Amino acid sequence: MASIDLDNVLDKAWADKSLPEVLAAPVAALKGVSERDGELLQEAFGVKTVADLADLKYVRWAQALAALEAAK
Repeated sequence: MASIDLDNVLDKAWADKSLPEVLAAPVAALKGVSERDGELLQEAFGVKTVADLADLKYVRWAQALAALEAAK
């Protein structure tokens, strides 16, 4: 089973939230993502939530390309 240290990836205000709450949170809940970054993601790609960002096809494509490179 995969695990992740939420303190490393979420702003402190979101670290104690449930997974459904985090996925429904604005992308600014991610550590290092500002509210302005979130606004720009929404303008460019329609991304409003962490779940939207995870489901963004461009993110999935980039992850797949990186995985192919790592598998070499």
